[in-house]
Amino acid sequence: MTVKLFLKKLEIINFSFSDRVQLTLFLPFSPTEAYPVDILEDDPEGHQAATQVYYDSLREGAQASSEVFSLPTGEQVRLQTSSLRFYPMYRDEPQHKLLVLVNPQDTKTVVAVYLKESWWFTEDILRTSDPTRDGLRKVQSFGERIVLFLLNTIVFGRLERNLDDDDMFFLPHPAKEQAKILWRDGAAVGFYSIKRKGSLCGDGTSACYLLPVFDTVFVRRKNRCQGLGTAMLRDFCDTFPEDEALGISCPISPAMYRVLRQFLLTCPGERGRLWEVEPPGAWGQRANIWLKIYLQEARLQDGSTVHPECSEEGTNTPRQTSQGDGASQFDHGESRKVQYGHAIQSTAFPSP
Repeated sequence: MTVKLFLKKLEIINFSFSDRVQLTLFLPFSPTEAYPVDILEDDPEGHQAATQVYYDSLREGAQASSEVFSLPTGEQVRLQTSSLRFYPMYRDEPQHKLLVLVNPQDTKTVVAVYLKESWWFTEDILRTSDPTRDGLRKVQSFGERIVLFLLNTIVFGRLERNLDDDDMFFLPHPAKEQAKILWRDGAAVGFYSIKRKGSLCGDGTSACYLLPVFDTVFVRRKNRCQGLGTAMLRDFCDTFPEDEALGISCPISPAMYRVLRQFLLTCPGERGRLWEVEPPGAWGQRANIWLKIYLQEARLQDGSTVHPECSEEGTNTPRQTSQGDGASQFDHGESRKVQYGHAIQSTAFPSP
C-alpha cells in the first residue's frame, strides 16, 4: 500500500511491506504537480530581477521570433513587447511588478503571468496542489501575495465586473495588507482584507484606525450562493473576540448588505458589534449596521420585503476606504451620535 501526502515542497511516500518493515521517502514535488503558490520562493527582488532580464531579452529581439503562447481557444500569441505589460503588485510599493501577457485583440484582458521563468495561465496561478491549503488562510508568502493580487486586480478588477471603457484596473492592496484567501477544492475562490486597529488610514495622514475594519471582500461568481460571504464575516468577528466594536468599510454595496443581513440574522450576538465606518472610525463616523437594516425594512409600507434567494450575488466591495487622503472631519452632531452608538450596543432589535 502506498500513501501520499503533499506537504509544502516535499512529497512524503510511505511504503508498508509488512507490519515490521516500512520505508519512508521524501521527494521533491514534481513540476507537473505543483503550481506557483506551492513552489515560489519568498524572494520578490530575485523574481523582479529575473523578470527584467527576460523582458529585456524580448525587447532586444533575441527571443521574439521563437516564443509563442497558446491560449485555451487554440489561438497563439507571439511573446513580444507589444503584448506585455508590467503591473505593480502593491499600491504603496510600485517598484514590485508582475509581467503579464495580454490578449492582442483585447489588451485589457490578462491571459498569463510570467513566474519562475515560465508563463502561467491566470487560472493556474489561482490553484494549489497542497491539500493543507484549504479554507480561509492568512496571506503570508510571496506566492500568496500574487494570488491576492490576481483575485483583486485581475479577476475582480477585469474579468468579473462591468467596466467603463476608460476604467483600467482595481486598486491593488498595500504590501503589508492583512488579508485571508479562501481556498476550496484546490483553488482560490475569494478573499477579504482587514485594516488593523492602529494602522494608518492612508498616505499623507497620521490618523490611525480606532477599530479593526473589514475593508474589502470578494467571492468569485461561480462560488457565490454557497454561504462563503457569511463565512468570511464570521471569521472576521471570531478573529477579534475582545473588541466590542468592529467596522465594515463605507460605502457598503446593496449586495453586501444582503450578506450582512443574513449573517446578523444567523448570529444575533454580533448585531451590536458591526458598524459601517469611515476612517478612522470614531463614534461620529459609525452607523450600526443592524439598526440601518431594521429601520430600512420597517419603513416599507407593507411591512415586508423581497430578498433574493441568493444573498451573495455580487459579493464585493468596489471601493477601499483607505485610498482617500485622510480621515474625514467630525461634524457638529458628534456627541449626539456617540450617545446613540452606546445605546445601540445594549439594545437587541427584533428580526425584520
